[in-house]
This record gives sequence, structure tokens and C-alpha cells, in this order.
Amino acid sequence: MSQHFELHPDNPQSRLLKQAAQILHDGGVAAVPTDSSYALVCRLDDKAAVENLRRIRGVDDKHHLTLLCRDLSELASYARVDNRQYRLLKLGTPGPFTFVLEASKEVPRRISHPSRRTIGLRVPDHKMLQDLLAVYGEALVATTLIPPDETEALNDPDEIRERYDKRVQAVVDAGACAAQPTTVVDLTGDNPVLLRLGRGDPAVLGLQAEPA
Repeated sequence: MSQHFELHPDNPQSRLLKQAAQILHDGGVAAVPTDSSYALVCRLDDKAAVENLRRIRGVDDKHHLTLLCRDLSELASYARVDNRQYRLLKLGTPGPFTFVLEASKEVPRRISHPSRRTIGLRVPDHKMLQDLLAVYGEALVATTLIPPDETEALNDPDEIRERYDKRVQAVVDAGACAAQPTTVVDLTGDNPVLLRLGRGDPAVLGLQAEPA
């Protein structure tokens, strides 16, 4: 049975943040709200936790996982970023964008895409999640909480508890969030490529709203 943490979205209780962070440090998988939809998160350096996250989500190792970072400086430690890419990252962070970048050596190979050696990275614009990341102390592996064989991301913490109570170790409830995934942009080529149109407005990055 998962632990349920009910946190204030704008002024989350530090005691509960520490308890949720400890579950993650101990190898647990948690459902957390973001500035797009709820997501599943776990430790970066815990192979069993990452495998469990993939199993719950129903995806294989070719599915791009994302690292949730506190800020751009943390993001840059997990990816190879040049000046052109950095300018675009500044425009879209914090916010509901996921950027596909070449992973650095700090990212275990089991996390990055097996053939491309790329990783999704983002800095969420969500007060409670930012505070959790600060208490936790490092980036978290994440994937949008979309049940296997479904297409819509989950947004209701009560529904998440009902459906995942025996599968995740924690549900962090800060109320409903936007029921829409992030906008995904691939920055690995010569020009940025919009892979998925989501909550983030691609015009912020100077892109047209037509996914590749």
C-alpha cells in the first residue's frame, strides 16, 4: 500500500516533503504533480527503481525517460549543451517543455535511449515539485503518468491512489494539475524539432505548432 502525502500546492509542509524524499531515496516510485500532468518519479542511480517505473508505466528501454531538474545549471550537468541550445532552454524553463538532448556521462546508460544516447530533460514550473526536488537534492527520473494501453495522462490524485495504491510507494497529492503532457522538443540536430505538441507554447521557442 502506498503512502499518501497531502501537500499545500504553494506552501508545502517541509515534514511531508522530507518523508516523500526519503521514500525516493530508499528506492520507491512516487506519483507527483507537475506543471503539466502527474508523473511517476524515482531515483536516477537505482536500477531496480527505474525498472519498476518502466514496468508500472508499461514502456520498454526505447521509451525516452525524462530527468526533472531544479534549474538550468543542474540540467546542464546531465546533458551536453552548446550556446545555441542553452538560449532555447532559457526561453522554455521553467515550464511545461521537455527537451531531448545528448546525455552526459552523469546519466547511466540504462536511463538514456539505447541507440541514440539521448535523454529528456526539463525544469518544471510547479512550486511543490520544486520544493520536493530541493529537499531530495538531485534530479529525479520521470515519465508522464499514462496508464498502459491508454492515451490520456492522469490528473486526479484520488483516481491515482485508487488505481496505483499497490504499485507505487507514494502518492504526493497537491491537488489537480493541468491534464496535458509537456511539449517535447528535440535539440540534438542542427535545428530544433517539435516532436509533441503539449501544454508548452512552441512559439515561446520560435517554433511552429506542427509536430514533426
